[in-house]
Amino acid sequence: MEFYFIIVEPAVSGNVGAAARAIKTMGFQNLRLVRPCKYLNAEAIKMAHASEDILRKATVNQSLNEAIRDIDFVVGTTAKKRSAREDYNYCSELPEIIRDKGNTCQSIGIVFGREESGLTNSELMECDLVTQIPMISDYPSLNLSQAVMIYAYILSGFAIKGEKTEKEPRNENGLKALRWKIDEIITELGIKDNPTLYYRIMERLMLLGEDDIHLLHSIANKYQEKC
Repeated sequence: MEFYFIIVEPAVSGNVGAAARAIKTMGFQNLRLVRPCKYLNAEAIKMAHASEDILRKATVNQSLNEAIRDIDFVVGTTAKKRSAREDYNYCSELPEIIRDKGNTCQSIGIVFGREESGLTNSELMECDLVTQIPMISDYPSLNLSQAVMIYAYILSGFAIKGEKTEKEPRNENGLKALRWKIDEIITELGIKDNPTLYYRIMERLMLLGEDDIHLLHSIANKYQEKC
């Protein structure tokens, strides 16, 4: 699996540098930024501390949708519960959730929001899963780069170095392909006219493991054959 750490509208260059350091320290390489501040300055490079390469190759996107378009499974992060979602998972549960996806996911995105306000409700809705770091109270909250460090550490088991293999072709029986099929089916059934029910179905769909994903692919394929 390839992991991408995505930060939406970071306002402090030092936080971007510290996030780059956290990512590299834990064995990851991919940093994507959405409408960032001027992050390639002395402060960011100082905070990156030997991780300047992560900063320089970071990609800049104009929207979250653009940043996650090619990613199979997108995980949002939030400091507190929002009205946008029903399910919230602790970050410590994330490795098991990802492992359960097996070969249905080739790329994972971890999305972080702004220093002051985090991700908006609409941005959380663009994510497949929403997670949070358990804290004893809402304030004082963690700094952005501290949050990136915690997630990078929790996921570091996936970054074991080994021989680099050629990237596999897009998995037509993967999680993202299933999402498209289910979206098409429930749209035909009129369920999408009820946003609450629609998003609840999609939310639960993202928690399925590999066996259930393949099973649901079979059911969706049979349904589409008959229509």
